[in-house]
Amino acid sequence: MINVNSKCAKLKNMALLMSTIEELETRESHLPGISVFHGPSGFGKSFSAAFANAQYNCYYVQAQSSWTKKALVVAIAREMGIVPAKTIYEISDQISEQLMLSERVLLIDEMDHIVDKKAVEIIRDIYEASNGSILLIGEENLPNKLKRWERFHGRILNFVAALPADFEDAKQLRQTYCEKIEIADDLLKEIHNQARGSVRRICVNLDRVQQVCQTQGWKEVDLTGWEDTNYGFFTGEARRRNL
Repeated sequence: MINVNSKCAKLKNMALLMSTIEELETRESHLPGISVFHGPSGFGKSFSAAFANAQYNCYYVQAQSSWTKKALVVAIAREMGIVPAKTIYEISDQISEQLMLSERVLLIDEMDHIVDKKAVEIIRDIYEASNGSILLIGEENLPNKLKRWERFHGRILNFVAALPADFEDAKQLRQTYCEKIEIADDLLKEIHNQARGSVRRICVNLDRVQQVCQTQGWKEVDLTGWEDTNYGFFTGEARRRNL
């Protein structure tokens, strides 16, 4: 689980995810109660989920690639404060009952791992038994993956695509995480361009600039000054060496 404290940039995907949760919580009783939040790696989905979880007091689990079907339900039960029963069936019943009684949203992050383990029907069983609200978070192709399970796919309220970080998001990140130096707008724009929508890469480059400036004893830096350092930008590609 990602820790979220007061030092947290307020990004557009956070607002988008919170509005998705509100839509689930306020939906009419005849409407389906599963939503999917999807997007490329680095767009800040998990960070947005952690922030939304703190705001709405959801149940939150982050699936892992090593999980079995039983590991999945045990993790959800423990997040709910339940002592898991022995069988998957019994634990699923425990989860469904708690989800129904609490009326809290269940957030399942890294849903692609659950799809890959063919454990999707367990989530559908929990939803059917509870008529609760479940928000699934995963990679860009998650909606297409879920089409394989027609009965599950038909119970989805909506698919919400995570947005690439825009320049306003980059400004928020600079304001929140670059307290020790002043990064000029022209340098920030280039960092944003190089990141190609990735919140994570914006953060990595902001940190790189800040670390270098502190080493040099600089209090501020613009694009020209940064280019003179020859440190460049992190784009996700390894830099070539001249051997």
